[in-house]
Amino acid sequence: QVQLVESGGGLVQAGGSLRLSCAASGRTFSGLAVGWFRRAPGKERDVVAAISWSAGNTYYADSVKGRFSISRDNAKNTVYLQMNTLKPEDTAVYYCATKGTTSFSTFYTKSESYDYWGQGTQVTVSS
Repeated sequence: QVQLVESGGGLVQAGGSLRLSCAASGRTFSGLAVGWFRRAPGKERDVVAAISWSAGNTYYADSVKGRFSISRDNAKNTVYLQMNTLKPEDTAVYYCATKGTTSFSTFYTKSESYDYWGQGTQVTVSS
């Protein structure tokens, strides 16, 4: 069992930055690939970024490439999502999720691939 807690959301003006954190408890991050997803009002939950167990491979949705950066600190059991140059369309509830894996280098982009989810943190970007 993995418990995930997201933090770092809030209200920010367009062009601003936020850093989301996803802290895990219940087991170490070892052997876990991690993804960040978001659900905007009236829309489906979509992948934003994903990172492999070793952090050697990352994925970004086209809408956030060049603005968002995913990273992880396995010693702290924490994954981060640095969000820069935020836009109003980034407004959503952001979720982190983990998937147990034996692959050092694989990331996962489909929500159904993930085993555990956090409760989410709200990000609101004002224009």
